[in-house]
Amino acid sequence: MIEVNPDFERLRTALLCREPDRVPLAELKVEEEIKSKFLGRPMRDPKEDPEGYIRDEIEFALKAGYDYIRVGVISPIPMPGKTVEGEYGADGSVRARRWAEQKVGFIRDEDDLEKLDFTIDQFDFTLLEIASRLVPPELKILTAVKGGGIFERTWMSMGFENFCINLIERPRLVEEVFRRIGELYLQAYEKAAEYPNVAGFWIGDDLAYSEGLMVSPEVYRRHLFPFYEAVGDLCRRRDMVFIFHTDGRVWEILEDLIGLGIHALHPIEPKAMDIAEVRERTRGRLCLIGNIDLSYTLTRGTPREVEEEVKERIRTLAPGGGYCVGSSNSITEYVPLENFNAMRWAVFKYGKYPIEI
Repeated sequence: MIEVNPDFERLRTALLCREPDRVPLAELKVEEEIKSKFLGRPMRDPKEDPEGYIRDEIEFALKAGYDYIRVGVISPIPMPGKTVEGEYGADGSVRARRWAEQKVGFIRDEDDLEKLDFTIDQFDFTLLEIASRLVPPELKILTAVKGGGIFERTWMSMGFENFCINLIERPRLVEEVFRRIGELYLQAYEKAAEYPNVAGFWIGDDLAYSEGLMVSPEVYRRHLFPFYEAVGDLCRRRDMVFIFHTDGRVWEILEDLIGLGIHALHPIEPKAMDIAEVRERTRGRLCLIGNIDLSYTLTRGTPREVEEEVKERIRTLAPGGGYCVGSSNSITEYVPLENFNAMRWAVFKYGKYPIEI
């Protein structure tokens, strides 16, 4: 039997681009369906039984081999969109997914800015407070505001088409929406950092498609990155880690992201960026997380194919430290449990330092 031995110092060491005892496992998200199958029972509902839910998160991390739990802070800002049911499960089961509004959100013009009149007191830190009490010594908490990062919440509040049009027609409106959401989220991160056992942030904010950035890099540099630079400063002051998630091709802003003070970039989509090239450009300056293909290997491949892909990533990326194994996005409900377990066991089998495969 291989002992999984969760230990946050393992993850922290890798994030600092050094070699821990073995390559860590790391995921932005593992869907509830997968956790339930893994545990052999349903996960408890975070709204109905928040303490039970956190206990389930801890049990999953300890048994699956993750060195942390990721616990979100709930934002009061609404998320316009629609819910669509589909066959999303690996077994063809039906569930609902919520999709963001593409055209027009609840902020259409300057008159709607009063709808962004929220305060830090309206954020819900319940799950974070419970987790900070219950998490065992071997684990730590990574946190973020749920439901998207500052860029995502800005365009979602306006609708993506309306947001893009207003970058040209009402640039001051866009700047003000960025400012209000950014300042509010920064307050939430500062408050979250004060909870015991919170060791860092894993913030998701999609900035790119697989072919390129969603908007000009200058939009990010002017309106978005100053807030994340402040998060990076917060992490330096408190000796915390900072992981940033964005899908897509981010070559144009890769150096900008490093300059914000992030320790790791996730998930390095295979169809968007060559992770070997990313490693070559950023070695020793940036930990890389993910890249195990979700489009085929984890979802439609065999456990043997999963094992071979994990083995190859460890062989080429892990020596010297600065790599964590994970999917190229997240462990969705349509990932077969046997493939998820094959990824885990391949890490335990091949990921021990010094790497000798």
